Amino acid sequence: MADIQIVQEHNLSPERARAAAQQVADKVATEFGMACRWDGDVLRFERSGVEGALTLGEQRAALRIKLGFLMSAFGPAIEAKVADKMRRVFAAA
Repeated sequence: MADIQIVQEHNLSPERARAAAQQVADKVATEFGMACRWDGDVLRFERSGVEGALTLGEQRAALRIKLGFLMSAFGPAIEAKVADKMRRVFAAA
């Protein structure tokens, strides 16, 4: 399994951070066909061959994605897309 870890600093209120995380989740869900659900301040997502979580903190969002064998070939592309989306939505003030 390949792991992707992205940490994005932010200065958003908890409500705006949650909305930003939901934007990331919506993009991931649409592009990669994943199911997402909130578990407190952790947004969990999964599909066959992929699982992960986006954890919200006061000033940072930490994303962890585990890719199965077949999906690991797409790891660099997935990481680039998700990192760019996180940077854009969490930087927006």
